[in-house]
Amino acid sequence: MKHKRLGFGAAGIALAGLAIAIGVMYEPSIDPIGPPAPASFDPKLVREGARIVALGDCIVCHTAKDGKPFAGGLPLATPFGTIYATNITPDPETGIGRWSQEAFARALRRGISRDGHQLYPAFPYIHFTRISDHDIAAAYAYLMTREPVDASAPANDLIFPLNFRPPVAFWNILFLRKGEYQPDTTQSAQWNRGKLLVDGLGHCASCHSPLNAIGGEQAGKAFDGGIVDGWEAPPLNALGNAVHPWTQAQLVTYLRTGRASEHGAAAGPMLPVTRDLATVPVEDVEAITSYILSIQKPGTAAPSAMTAVAGKTMTPGEARGSALFQASCAQCHGPASPMQAIGERPTLAFSTAVNADTPRNAIQMMSNGIGWHGEDTLNYMPSFIDQYDDQQIADLAAYIRGAYSNRPAWSDVEAMAAKLRKEDSAR
Repeated sequence: MKHKRLGFGAAGIALAGLAIAIGVMYEPSIDPIGPPAPASFDPKLVREGARIVALGDCIVCHTAKDGKPFAGGLPLATPFGTIYATNITPDPETGIGRWSQEAFARALRRGISRDGHQLYPAFPYIHFTRISDHDIAAAYAYLMTREPVDASAPANDLIFPLNFRPPVAFWNILFLRKGEYQPDTTQSAQWNRGKLLVDGLGHCASCHSPLNAIGGEQAGKAFDGGIVDGWEAPPLNALGNAVHPWTQAQLVTYLRTGRASEHGAAAGPMLPVTRDLATVPVEDVEAITSYILSIQKPGTAAPSAMTAVAGKTMTPGEARGSALFQASCAQCHGPASPMQAIGERPTLAFSTAVNADTPRNAIQMMSNGIGWHGEDTLNYMPSFIDQYDDQQIADLAAYIRGAYSNRPAWSDVEAMAAKLRKEDSAR
């Protein structure tokens, strides 16, 4: 009888576990609606929604290169394969035109699509769950009044078993903590606004935190830095340890313009974020910077900045890099360059990329540059990936590290340059 009771007990546990598994893996669909008329939305709410969508960087992930805004199709590289961003225009067939506000809110808060399938956590619903009901309604109003675009995203290309969506439910058990942000009454209104924007809408930790083996943010390491699309997202909690510690004014300027006079220019995945933040009220960015500067960890300050040293003994690689620098870089970045004054280009001695632990961002900057984007040319930098091979990129990196930083020389730079060139060409 004892063994039979144990057997029934084990069976009961198994059945209960199966019931829980089915309950979390499968969600009911929410009935489709007829696409709402744009005129049915309050214009004031639509304007508020533009601000919310910009703070959430929605257009950054949901717009493919040369594609229509919000029409999806952008490939998002993950350690598990490629996910393609979906169409969030109000197109009724390929977008969210038949989604009710209820379905939209469930997707943001719980990562569940209108038809009940699990959304992959490349969509940062674990952060969006903190957004208020009003902000969700505003974002919905804004997106549902955009131009509908008939565009289907390519099929995702993920490894087994992640190419099946139901297991994502178990990931949610580990990492999704549902609920609106609750203000900290011991802090100021600006600080609370900043924390809500950084942890919620802005989902900054998604890029600026290391991930674990199953793609979740590592516990206890929020804002310690991460890797996004081949670029380093530097730690947001170490800005006080830069060669020139960041001030709030510099950080506000950087987030709104993509450059800071004593730190450098935004590039890679961060550049479009700054373009979005340029469109929101300055008080939002001031709140973001107030919170970020409040989470700085104590640490060893970076060695003081230096300028290029004439007559310094260089390695063969640095000597080759010096010649390349004089040919291609000195006119903008040389010590006597007029572009440093006219274009507000800081000395490379202050550069986060030049002073980083790895050469990743320096390589990416030299290889890919900063694309031309309209009248604002101050952030422009040409790409050299077609002009220089991996060894030449490595030589340039060796030169600027030795000439403009007091930190140790980087190692295996050419191998990283080759690896990043291959990865970038596949995107």
